[in-house]
Amino acid sequence: MSRRRHSDDSDEKLTVYTTLVGLLNARNYNFGGEFVEAMIRQLKECLKVNMYNQAVHLVRFLSDLVNCHVIAAPSMVAMFENFVSVTQEEDVPQVRCDWYIFAFLSSLPWVGKELYEKKDAEMDRLLSQTESYLNSRYLDCLWSQIQKLKKDRWQERHILRPYLAFDSILCEALQHNLPPFTPPPHTEDSVYPMPRVIFRMFDYTDDPEGPVMPGSHSVERFVIEENLHCIIKSHWKERKTWSDCLTQDLEKPKPKFVREVLEKCMRLSYHQRIIDLVPASFSVLSPANPVCMYKYADESNRSLPGYTVALCLTIAIKNKASNDEIFGILKDVPNPNQEDDDDEGFSFNPLKIEVFVQTLLHLAAKSFSHSFSALAKFHEVFKTLAESDEGKLHVLRVVYEVWKNHPQMIAVLVDKMIRTQIVDCAAVANWIFSSELAHDFTRFYIWEILHSTIRKMNKHVLKIHKELEDTKARLARQHKRRDSDDDDDDDDRSTDREDGPLEEQIERLQEKVESAQSEQKNLFLVIFQRFIMLLTEHLVRCETGGIDVFTPWYKSCIERLQQIFLQHHQIIQQYMVTLENLLFTAELDHHILAVFQQFCALQA
Repeated sequence: MSRRRHSDDSDEKLTVYTTLVGLLNARNYNFGGEFVEAMIRQLKECLKVNMYNQAVHLVRFLSDLVNCHVIAAPSMVAMFENFVSVTQEEDVPQVRCDWYIFAFLSSLPWVGKELYEKKDAEMDRLLSQTESYLNSRYLDCLWSQIQKLKKDRWQERHILRPYLAFDSILCEALQHNLPPFTPPPHTEDSVYPMPRVIFRMFDYTDDPEGPVMPGSHSVERFVIEENLHCIIKSHWKERKTWSDCLTQDLEKPKPKFVREVLEKCMRLSYHQRIIDLVPASFSVLSPANPVCMYKYADESNRSLPGYTVALCLTIAIKNKASNDEIFGILKDVPNPNQEDDDDEGFSFNPLKIEVFVQTLLHLAAKSFSHSFSALAKFHEVFKTLAESDEGKLHVLRVVYEVWKNHPQMIAVLVDKMIRTQIVDCAAVANWIFSSELAHDFTRFYIWEILHSTIRKMNKHVLKIHKELEDTKARLARQHKRRDSDDDDDDDDRSTDREDGPLEEQIERLQEKVESAQSEQKNLFLVIFQRFIMLLTEHLVRCETGGIDVFTPWYKSCIERLQQIFLQHHQIIQQYMVTLENLLFTAELDHHILAVFQQFCALQA
């Protein structure tokens, strides 16, 4: 049996494998000893190479081997004592301590009962030390679940325990002590997993007539969430139990989950297929028909500004007009922002952008490929119209107007426009937080776009930085070759001729790196500033209106803010001082400031 195979399996299968190991150990004591030693070696290796997710499964596996009479309970307690002792280390990041506490607590649903029966005093001491550490950490929910499990005398009703059927065999087996295990010390290369924000769909009040569902503080809830994928896969046909979400606020988790799942299914299917599969009663949650919304299509809209120009553009584009011909048609479009346009006719003109982008996307609406080709062919026109920040923002607004019923098309078009530099990352961030997108702000596709935009910015900075380092390395190698050359004919002029181009290239790349890092910093400033503005407006509105702050919208928004911090923590850490001085100041509302302070504590 492959140790790596079972360490990567879900916890739902874990007890099956531990039972097998227990039965083999009962027949062959040497096998059990070798297996335990191999597991400890693998655990040490996982921790050494930052494979913490796999390490958690290994710790749970070792814990469950206590139940199968393979590992002696006292030695398991000793290992957990070493885990908890990490919280006493000095000058280590909080995420290191959090992980070892999480590994300890998350193993207790499997082995807590057995350890408490054998070593109750030691376990009480461990839990007391853990409680002292956990005040307002991200692990507070898991701690509440373990506290309730202890109160329930370590009884839980979800974990499959096949070894109970073989108790008469396993109880006769000789047990092994774990080899001494000390957590590897913290190093500069240690990369610990960040806390996760859990998206909870259910509460025990959701189905009062059926079986009682586990509450958020029950350990069964933790175990179920660890196997959520398996549960959804097993029960996807039970659609009637979801009917109550049709009467709920559409921003609440349950209806939102249904809507987003159906939306995702569209990407692998087509609209009519989804409509045919989903009951008619769920139509309010079904995806909209992903058609192009072309405002100049209907003759009844002939009074709209730009209608005649849109007709001319349609004919010209169909006749394969050049960029210059398109510019000529757009030149006479009046600018609603000013009485007299400039001489060139291409200052920020929202009507020009609207007519051109609406018409082009309508004509290219047949497929992604058609749309990409249209962007490439008229790239010069896009760049000219969207030269200013206002222009870039308005291009994105029009894309949304045309394709608001097709989230995937919006996502791929925005991605393409960033890659081709029609719009920049900051424009996308400002657009996402704009009032025009307020209706879709909590939709999943919006956050896919934002995270994708952040990743593109980060990759851009890394790419330029790598070019700079590679060029510096080339210059260093050139110096090294010259230093080892004994040719006395070399003079300073030949040295300058050799080094000059590389030094100039390094200087240019340094400027590009500084510029890219400035853009990256500005992107995060824009994102966090807009988060603060939106949340502050919500908090003031609730306070003045006497409304409960904790609405579904607020919960979604504040957890998206947490997600930005956690998912992009390595980059954000570089700008912590700026964020603290400019945005997350002491005057900020404590609801918002708490998120920043929690993030800071992870690095303390």
